[in-house]
Formats: sequence, C-alpha cells, structure tokens
Amino acid sequence: MKTSSSALLAGVVVCGFVTIAAAVQTVVPADDAATVAALDTEYQAAVKHNDAATMDRILADDFVLVTGRGQTYTRADLIRDARNKTSVYEHQEELEQKVRVWGDTAVVTALLWIKGTSGDKPFERKLWFSDTYVRTPKGWRYVLGQASLPLP
Repeated sequence: MKTSSSALLAGVVVCGFVTIAAAVQTVVPADDAATVAALDTEYQAAVKHNDAATMDRILADDFVLVTGRGQTYTRADLIRDARNKTSVYEHQEELEQKVRVWGDTAVVTALLWIKGTSGDKPFERKLWFSDTYVRTPKGWRYVLGQASLPLP
C-alpha cells in the first residue's frame, strides 16, 4: 500500500507541476500585444519622418532587416539612412497588422504601403513583413525584420 500511495502522490505532484507550467507559459499580460502593436506603429512613423532618435530607441543593437531579395540592413544602416534622409516618404503605413506574443517574444505581421522618393527616383509598393520584438530589461526591442518582395 505504501508503494501505491507514494506512486499516487508522485503522480499528483507531477500533474500539478505540468498544469502550473502550462498555465505560466500561456499567461501573457493583456497589454503586451497592444504595447508591441503601438511600438511597431511608432517605428513605422519614425521611418516615415526619418526620425533617427526614435528608431535608435526602438531598434536592438544587433537588429537586422532581411529583404525579399535577401539583402540585409543593420541598425546602423537604417539610422544612417534616416539621418541622411536617403528616402523621403509620402506614405509608410501599415494597412493590416496582427501581433502574436509568446512570453518575451512578439511577432508583428503587417501589410505595409510605402510611397516616396529615394534620391530622385520615385517608388511605391506594398509588401508583407514580419517584425520580431523581444522583451528586454529596457522594454520591448525590435530585433529582426523580414520583408516580402513587393506585391504585384
């Protein structure tokens, strides 16, 4: 009887730990998705206005953007381009946005409409992107961007 009682107790304890672990993994503060959505919208507005200071605050030190053609840009590249006003934007807006949060990681998927000039060349396109944010001691930081090819 002692063996079966010990086995039963061990089973109950294991089930309890599994239940607690599952609950901890699925609990996401209600405002995390809203916080990241607002931060990503703020980032897109900073790009539109070539606001290097805001971009600098949001981008992680090791940030990288990968375009649909496989070209990569670092945090330093994007901030330099903003300071130099390499592109001037008429539009840089998210038309659709969905945020998914898993603990300290969040992914924003959105349809982006951009229109403006780069040098003397006009551009306009829509593309899908996924932006990955990570919660750090300093708050959420944008660590990775992945953009699609321009949509037809």
